Amino acid sequence: MISLPNATVSYDENSTDSPYTPYEERIETYLVPVIFTIIFIVGVLGNGTLVIVYIRHRGMRNAPNTYIFSLALADLLVILICVPFVSVIYTLESWPWGELICRISESAKDVSIGVSVFTLTALSAERYCAIVNPFRKLQLRKLPLVCATFIWAAALVCAAPAALFSSTVTMKLAHNVTLVYCTPYPLQWKIYPKWMTLLKAAVYYGLPLLVIAFFYSLMARRLLESTREMPGALHGGQGEAQAKARKSVACMVLVFVIVFFICFLPYHAFELWFHFWPTAKQDYNDWTHALRIVGFCLSFLNSCVNPVALYCVSGVFRQHFNRYLCCRRSALHPTCSSRLSRTAICETSFRSTHRHRCNRNPTESVVISNYDYGSTKKKSNIITRNSGDGVIIMTVRDTNDFLTGDLDEKFVNR
Repeated sequence: MISLPNATVSYDENSTDSPYTPYEERIETYLVPVIFTIIFIVGVLGNGTLVIVYIRHRGMRNAPNTYIFSLALADLLVILICVPFVSVIYTLESWPWGELICRISESAKDVSIGVSVFTLTALSAERYCAIVNPFRKLQLRKLPLVCATFIWAAALVCAAPAALFSSTVTMKLAHNVTLVYCTPYPLQWKIYPKWMTLLKAAVYYGLPLLVIAFFYSLMARRLLESTREMPGALHGGQGEAQAKARKSVACMVLVFVIVFFICFLPYHAFELWFHFWPTAKQDYNDWTHALRIVGFCLSFLNSCVNPVALYCVSGVFRQHFNRYLCCRRSALHPTCSSRLSRTAICETSFRSTHRHRCNRNPTESVVISNYDYGSTKKKSNIITRNSGDGVIIMTVRDTNDFLTGDLDEKFVNR
């Protein structure tokens, strides 16, 4: 019997024609460690940068970015705790780390998956609410943080079985081969692996996919209705820009969702096939073995691709990544002074669809951001301030608010 993450392959121990192949003769012995090295480096740098940006820049702490921050923490957890240990599963014949690391690794992986999928579900709901009611007066600013706390609590509860029941098992094969493997399933409970696999596929994959599809179908319907309801004068102007901004933000969230479900599709497909197909153990061959390895690698690859996707779709986060990873301190804005950069005036959010811009007039500059002045300040949508050096600072609390509405009513003097 050979066990790899969350799956077990059985062989007849008394057979002399065992299909067991020594690890030094397998291509995955050399390929998987390279893949996991890339995952570790990219994941630590990308997710670590996201965490630093959220913590250091107050202007980035809005609702969507709070969920992105939670995602980055979960990915960083699985990369630091799981990746260094599970990367040797296809390299060494036996699990070398002991039972404690086995339990920590399995439970940390389930926590990360739970936080990721629950956060993506909450983020799709938040985007739907923002599109349906973009002019909401009551800003529940602490709601994303409360939701993130509940998400982590739910993920910890879902990971409890892995923490309790994971163990190392020693198995003897033919040709005097002895293996030690880490498994999350108790051997004495024969039915437990099958139903736990089904439960994980439902809770971590199927049900969230249905909920997210539901919210995105409602979003699409709402966007189409709002386009039809626009007065003719707004088509091609302010109204069109507003609809485009909403669609852009929804697409950003959709990228994360698509990446997650693509990465975990092979994993869940193999697990369900292996545990529910009556002749799965007899039908196990090179193709299904390749599917297992692909699913195994993609499930961990998901922990490092979110920062890459965010770098591609968000100009604001791209500027922060360039600043911290490439040491380009002026990347946040080409004409903003160092004094403004230090005071975080030149920051925008994940929801922003407009880059910073400055007027060509050298004596007057306009800086657009959504800097959060705190709950005790006046909750205006746009705040302007004229400084002595001719800089006009506009703070936008929501891109949709900036694109629509009467600006004269939203200006206040500070």
